[in-house]
Amino acid sequence: MQNRVISLQELREIIPVSRDFMMLDRAMQIDEKKFAAWKNVTISNECFQGHFPGHPILPGVLSVESIAQLAEVAVWEELDPYRARDIYVKKLMQVKFRKPNTPGDRMLIELEVEQIVNGEALISATVKNSSGLACQAKLILAVRDRITDFTFSTEFNEFDKSEEIPYDTSAVMGILPHRYPFLFTDYVAKCEGQSIVSVKNMSNTDNIFRTYRDGYSVLSNTIQPEIISEAGAIHMLIDERFKGKLTYFMGIDEADFFEPVFPGDQAVLEVEIPPSFKRFGKGKGLMRVNGKIVSQMSMMFALVDSE
Repeated sequence: MQNRVISLQELREIIPVSRDFMMLDRAMQIDEKKFAAWKNVTISNECFQGHFPGHPILPGVLSVESIAQLAEVAVWEELDPYRARDIYVKKLMQVKFRKPNTPGDRMLIELEVEQIVNGEALISATVKNSSGLACQAKLILAVRDRITDFTFSTEFNEFDKSEEIPYDTSAVMGILPHRYPFLFTDYVAKCEGQSIVSVKNMSNTDNIFRTYRDGYSVLSNTIQPEIISEAGAIHMLIDERFKGKLTYFMGIDEADFFEPVFPGDQAVLEVEIPPSFKRFGKGKGLMRVNGKIVSQMSMMFALVDSE
């Protein structure tokens, strides 16, 4: 059906996210493969309380989330028509953040379904505002069975908070400009050489989960690069050479998502930053749950003056 307008009510029926995490206001199916949507960026968006106070910028990963949500609108009927399984972002590729989106901007999300093969959809997309291209990305959407068999342990582990951790939440907030609800680092567990290990304890109070009508909740994969990148930002900003600077997330070369993450999980983030970087650089990071790698990515970043 060409040029079919998709209302917010219809979008809410399709996309299992909270009101605060809905990144589309209105969409349109242009033809079988092409879709477009608008998202108005307003200061009332909850993310601006924490990204960043006094200097509001829409997090780049929320532009990617808007793409993922429109992609789900485009392919859900083919991937999971009975909504009995879980549609998820399996892979991100060639993600570049070109221009920031700030309050007052209107985001135009445009995507094309390049192919659907063996239950996986390859999507290419852009996000624009009135100043031009803000974000571009490719992603693969896939579908997986819902997990109902969860592990449970009454034991603490080596990554739980202790008096020996180098940076607790208060110390992290002294390093990063991020604040609730876009601060995803609970504390830093280890920091040695080129590597840093931080922890994010997942809870049902976080609004970054996809929650289906039956209550099944799973972490949105588009947010995982932000959680990982915060560890990298801490690692860079504790370097005396970069005191007073900010880190900007410039892009994601590639990110792979292997396992779902749920409320109650303890996510351990491991990031390695090369020692020889100047204004621009690259790093690699991963997320583990119960010792298993659930996602990994390579990222690009920039160091800029805070004023």
